[in-house]
Amino acid sequence: MRIVLSRRSSSSKIVATIVGTVVLASSGFALYLGGTGVASASSATSWTVYHGDAAGLGVSTALKAVTTSKRSWTSPALSGQLYGEPLVFSSDVYVATENDTVYALSAANGRVIWARHVGPAVPSSALPCGDITPSVGITGTPVIDPSRDELFVVADELVGGKPEHYLVGLSTTSGAIELRVHVDPPGAVPSALLQRTGLNLDAGRVVFAFGGNYGDCASYRGRVESVKETGSAPAIFSVDATAGDSQGSIWMGGAAPVVDAKGNIWVSVGNGSVHSTGQAYDDSDSVLELSASMHLEQYFAPSDWPENNASDADMSMAPALLADGQVVLAGKSRIVYLLSGAHLGGIGNGEASIPAACSNDIDGGPATVGNTVYLPCLGGTVAVRASAAPASVKVLWQSSVGGGPAIYAAGKVWTVGQSGVLYGLNPSTGAVRQQAPIGSLTNHFTTPSVGDALMVVATSKDVVAFHAVVN
Repeated sequence: MRIVLSRRSSSSKIVATIVGTVVLASSGFALYLGGTGVASASSATSWTVYHGDAAGLGVSTALKAVTTSKRSWTSPALSGQLYGEPLVFSSDVYVATENDTVYALSAANGRVIWARHVGPAVPSSALPCGDITPSVGITGTPVIDPSRDELFVVADELVGGKPEHYLVGLSTTSGAIELRVHVDPPGAVPSALLQRTGLNLDAGRVVFAFGGNYGDCASYRGRVESVKETGSAPAIFSVDATAGDSQGSIWMGGAAPVVDAKGNIWVSVGNGSVHSTGQAYDDSDSVLELSASMHLEQYFAPSDWPENNASDADMSMAPALLADGQVVLAGKSRIVYLLSGAHLGGIGNGEASIPAACSNDIDGGPATVGNTVYLPCLGGTVAVRASAAPASVKVLWQSSVGGGPAIYAAGKVWTVGQSGVLYGLNPSTGAVRQQAPIGSLTNHFTTPSVGDALMVVATSKDVVAFHAVVN
């Protein structure tokens, strides 16, 4: 292991670069809502993690109304494409670009407060495949630890002419770099990896995941990693870890790994390389519950997981953890599964399912309100409701608009369509109640956020804000 420690003049915190090693450690959901090193629930002023809280609920109760008839502001054009969800903290809006630049924008008017270029982004031509162009830099949504006034990103950087991935911590007040940790897994080919998920916090550690580039080219394995906020070697869980196996991407349409009240980490996993029941199960096409130390606690995979692997039918929605202990899971197969969170059951032991809940892939983070889950179906948002006794799940409504990962705020379900329109839907019927054009998008997974009396949405290269009325 090589560890480089230094101090920055702008901060007393230690900057660490860790290269060439890895540390492998071996009922109802109460949700993480606060505490040091934990991504907190959204408030009237803050939205510090993908979908607002560590459990990824995507819910804010702080707002009474959102004004979509006119914009509050539009930011200047930024230096690269935007793939992550904007964050809001301490009167600023934070976004990161594919040019490896992090921005703090004034929540009052959208002007740039500071911008920090953390390293040279990777030209798309340096990757074996993919659909992000012309460069790949910071793709996953950052996370902010309010107790440290620190924002974390994973940056894909060109180092010595080759891609490498770094976890970077920045001061939210100045953009000064306070942490830098090399996070490519030992033996991995960095050019084959894409850090697509959002980042999360778990008791003083930053949690994120890796998958492959679009097209699943080259050889890679899906990974979940966690690194201490103060700097450490990553703890890693690998999918398709058996010799000769590969793939098992963890990308979840940009959603962050979900963290429950015990500090356990939940992810969904895409297709792996095993296509036959004659081979050992490889943790693919699944939902996994991992301990904070990256030990596999339990899993679920459908009985037809080999066929799903062969047809690229990823599990690609972040698991929705319901307050009664059930779990809702979906993906490219368009099947919605209802599971027992206390006993996921392994292969084929779900509680109930819906065979074809929507007309397209279900990718990204859902919004979860009680036992109702608003699914990010690319063909249009779908609402489903789960019941525990007897265990069942049913479709409440299907919308023909929206489809990007939804949030729930001001009494409406908010989702962005691929045409670049923000919709506010009636949560009981799916009927459009509000809408506003926001501009061109770079991906299918754009999701709004709220904070500081605003609703903010990232377009391809700028951020759009709408005024909100706070309860």
